[in-house]
Amino acid sequence: MAGQIEVCASDIGCDSVKTGMLANAEIIDAVAAEISARRLGSLVVDPVMIAKSGARLLKPDAIEALKAKLLPLATAVTPNLHEAAALTGREITTLEQMKAAARAIREKAPENVVVKGGHLESIAADVLYDGRDFIEFRAERINTKNTHGSGCIFASAIAASLAQKKTLRESVAAAKDFITAAIRTSLAIGKGYGPANPMALLYQKAGVAR
Repeated sequence: MAGQIEVCASDIGCDSVKTGMLANAEIIDAVAAEISARRLGSLVVDPVMIAKSGARLLKPDAIEALKAKLLPLATAVTPNLHEAAALTGREITTLEQMKAAARAIREKAPENVVVKGGHLESIAADVLYDGRDFIEFRAERINTKNTHGSGCIFASAIAASLAQKKTLRESVAAAKDFITAAIRTSLAIGKGYGPANPMALLYQKAGVAR
């Protein structure tokens, strides 16, 4: 893992970095050490800890490593409701509870927290907390089960906009539009949860119906 980061950072360079599922504490330690040593900026941490089904994906020691080593380096962390609950030890079912969780997570040292509200029953709203203000990003709720990969797509879209030197608020707003289009044109593949479509906005701009 450290070698892969070294090759990318020294050859191509990194304008922005996004982490996804890091399987264990050893990998998290290695990634955090490389990011810190190389001073890689604009880090978006997608703390892939708990699946949309509620299944836990990381062991307790990996969760502690993520909180202690990676979150303090993050420009933004993007937990879903399950992950925000795991990071704070509190139930989160409302917009106000999302805001309280964002405030609590920021105390663990990430610069900004974006709590994703895709699991809210009433609205499709995400909350950004920058240590001073709460900014809500709302969109239509789309009735589909095909949302596989949506959290990863959202965090990646934030990182891509940060690489273009947009502000975090601009980046989250752009990512919200991006993921909404991706879910609206998601793909019904197989018998389980189909994937969101990250090509959606490109198709729209090209005038290609999907």
